[in-house]
Amino acid sequence: MKGDPKLLCVDDEPAVLEGMKMNLRRRFEVLTAPGGAEALELLGRDPEIAIVMSDMRMPGMDGATLLAKVRTSFPNTIRLLLTGQADLASAISAVNDGQIFRFLTKPCAPPALLAALEAAAEQHRLVTAEKVLLEQTLRGSIKVLVDVLSLTSPSAFGRANRVKKLAGELAEAVNMKERWQLEVAAMLSDLGAITLPADTIERVNTGQPLAEKELGMTKRAAELTQQLLGNIPRLEVVRAILSGAAVTAPWKPPAAEQALADRTTADLGAQVLKVAFDFDSLEAQGQPTGACVDLMRSRADRYDPVVLRALEKVRASSEAHPELREVRLAALRVGMVFARDVRMTSGALLVARGYEVTPGFLERLRNFNADSVQEPLQVVLPSSKPGALTAAA
Repeated sequence: MKGDPKLLCVDDEPAVLEGMKMNLRRRFEVLTAPGGAEALELLGRDPEIAIVMSDMRMPGMDGATLLAKVRTSFPNTIRLLLTGQADLASAISAVNDGQIFRFLTKPCAPPALLAALEAAAEQHRLVTAEKVLLEQTLRGSIKVLVDVLSLTSPSAFGRANRVKKLAGELAEAVNMKERWQLEVAAMLSDLGAITLPADTIERVNTGQPLAEKELGMTKRAAELTQQLLGNIPRLEVVRAILSGAAVTAPWKPPAAEQALADRTTADLGAQVLKVAFDFDSLEAQGQPTGACVDLMRSRADRYDPVVLRALEKVRASSEAHPELREVRLAALRVGMVFARDVRMTSGALLVARGYEVTPGFLERLRNFNADSVQEPLQVVLPSSKPGALTAAA
């Protein structure tokens, strides 16, 4: 029935699959597959499959191998193995390796089978509920931190937005698989800047030289960022990306046989973020785009060459037709990107260049009088380029 947990039964005997469908359809929405390859294809098409129950002995791919692949690619799917007495040792090994939730010996009495599947459905419900709770908690925690940064240090927040956008474009150019950790690392990279004096933040974000005392303060700010993020679960990769991006030693290439697609998110993300940081710092000094890229190319030993080539490509395409406009405050629209800092008439920074206008920002502007903001504002019109990243509201 619709709304029942989805159960995928895998067996190379059609009669067995038909019998399972008949016996279990009152409690589960039963799908079937005659082998491992077909099962994986079904799982790829239907993320709502809660349980996979597979026979052990099948041609091509046995049940233990299939469930190991399911564990890797679909970790929230609960896995059960049906096995005969002859395969008992292999089934026990599969359980001990953590590849399956339960194994059942054949023939399995219908009440025992149903009880095992009911337990699997409950386990899936618990795993899914915990995952949703963690994701909501994580999103909420990140949003609070980003909001704090935007309110206390508009300059650092603007830099974070610029770096996030460029890092996203570089990640797309190198076909990076997991990107959310990189985006979070970029947005929270300057979180510790809330402890820095405003003039120090301004010098950091415009690439000006820092006094020895200020260098010490910025180092402690980076340590504070790591400490704050260490209190939030599931941000271990984010912290690793930030640590890797801060390394100033020459870049060490991975093993020759390791393909780009096999690089870890932390490793590749750190190299992408380092390139994005350094490019933004050079550009903040007033260097033209081409000069920034040339200078970074002259320091090629610091960077992953794949990411550096991606920077050349990304910046060449973005520089081709920049559409700049000067607009009044009332003419701002969602998606416009500030091409220069926006300041109050008092000189205080309202938002830094590179910030993309969001509905939340437009809402904030209602708190300001039109004559309290320096006009006109210089903006880049919204890009139609697919995959462009937006700033946090």
